[in-house]
Parts: sequence; C-alpha cells; structure tokens
Amino acid sequence: MPRPRKRRRREATQVPRSAARLPEVDWRACSDDLVTRRQLRDQGLSPGGHGPVAVLRCKACAHRPQWSCIHPTRAWLYRVDLARPKRTPTLAQEEALDRAMAARQTCPVCGRRYFYCLPLKTLGSCLECHDGTPAAANSYCLPAPAAHRLAA
Repeated sequence: MPRPRKRRRREATQVPRSAARLPEVDWRACSDDLVTRRQLRDQGLSPGGHGPVAVLRCKACAHRPQWSCIHPTRAWLYRVDLARPKRTPTLAQEEALDRAMAARQTCPVCGRRYFYCLPLKTLGSCLECHDGTPAAANSYCLPAPAAHRLAA
C-alpha cells in the first residue's frame, strides 16, 4: 500500500511593498472605480484590452502592510471607465460552438444528444451503450428538426 503523500508547504517569499510593480489595495478599502474581472463581467463589461491597474490584496496580508501580496488569492483590479461592453457572438460563431458541443455531447452509437459531455475518450459512448446503465429520460434531448440545430 503506498504511503500518503505529504503536501509540501509553499515557501512564502516576502517582497517589500515598495518593489511591487502595481499599487496594492487592501480589502474593503477599494474605490468604486476599481473592480475585479468578475465584477466587470456582472456589469456586462470587459477590460477592453487594458491591463490591470492595481492589485487587490488577500485577507491574509491585511496584517502585513509592509509586504507585497504574492498569494494566489489576490485579484487584479481594472478601471471601470476604460472597460468596454462585452462582445456578443455572431450567429455563425454560436453555430460553430454548438457544433463543437454537439460533437462532445452526442453518442456515436445511439445518436442521442445528452445535456452533458460524454466520456468519449475513455468509454467511446454513453453509459447506456457502454454497459447498459439506463439513462434518465431528462438527461438527453430529442433530435432537433433539420431547420434549427442550436441547443440554446
């Protein structure tokens, strides 16, 4: 029986805050014009090709103001006034994405299209075709008419 692996503790290298490349902002001390990517996405915006202008420090670094935050929980902050509206995909792009997802969701044996991606690399088909496990009736969709093949 193999021994359980020990997780190595990551060495925390401390970088003086003056050597940080971007200005750092502590939690709950951020102005309204700086937001994260997720907040931009919720507002229907994208960074618009502009890079981050500041770093949002993690909660663990709140008690160390003299050191730069290098933890993976830090976030990049973007300016709202430089953000642009998100691009909407064209119908041709949506059709291409739907064809790609249909290839991952359609069983090559029975031809059913499921609402999830099938393990085609490991099994080669859906579970029902592979080992006889019955599929729930609400886990796949009926074949679409030939005029409209978009799943969404």
